[in-house]
Amino acid sequence: MVAKKRKIRKSRWHNFFSVLPIFFIFLFLGFLIVSNIRISQRRSGMLSEIKELEKEIQTLEERNSNLRAGISEADEEAYWEEGVREQGFVKEGENPVVVLPSGKTGIEQEQNADQGFFNRLLEKIKNILRE
Repeated sequence: MVAKKRKIRKSRWHNFFSVLPIFFIFLFLGFLIVSNIRISQRRSGMLSEIKELEKEIQTLEERNSNLRAGISEADEEAYWEEGVREQGFVKEGENPVVVLPSGKTGIEQEQNADQGFFNRLLEKIKNILRE
């Protein structure tokens, strides 16, 4: 006798459980893709920050080298002597020379300071008319 083929009825639960692993695989792959995108965005942000920090390091190194050169220059005697001479000090045996501005002498400037506003204005007008 020939065996009859029986139709196997698949239940709805069987279909659900056969699709469930595929759903979880796609869900896991989606999670990995989203994570990868976020990581690449963070990486590009960090790379740009690294470039900015490298530029800042370079400028700070240049400033550091300039400051070190200034320190070595300040250690030299000529630097200190120049600073002291700018303050008006002279070496022993040297004669100081003071250069006055051209024009009125100090006495005339004091007299003008004592005069009022209108007197100074008249003096300026007279000087302009003389020229």
